[in-house]
Amino acid sequence: MLARIEVPRQARRGEIILLRIAIQHPMETGYRPDNFGRRIAKNVINNLVCRYNGVEVFRAEMGSGMSANPLLQFHALAEASGEFVFEWVDDSGERGSERAAITVSA
Repeated sequence: MLARIEVPRQARRGEIILLRIAIQHPMETGYRPDNFGRRIAKNVINNLVCRYNGVEVFRAEMGSGMSANPLLQFHALAEASGEFVFEWVDDSGERGSERAAITVSA
């Protein structure tokens, strides 16, 4: 799965920063028929987790109500230089991940 993340490259310690992730995924509900009238199997991203230097800072439990190619955004507190790691898994067991570094100054 392809994803695009937006994490500021730099921030000041104590600054609240905005993070965004857009994941390219069809988010099939299991109700839509294909061209032959058969239902397309349900396949949605169930779980998205973001960790900042190994500590979970965001978790989203998603379901069939999410649109295709979901875009999520949230805020985090810049505490130290390090890395944000985004990980997700869908119904078929396919996993994805993206990471981005941030430099935090005093």
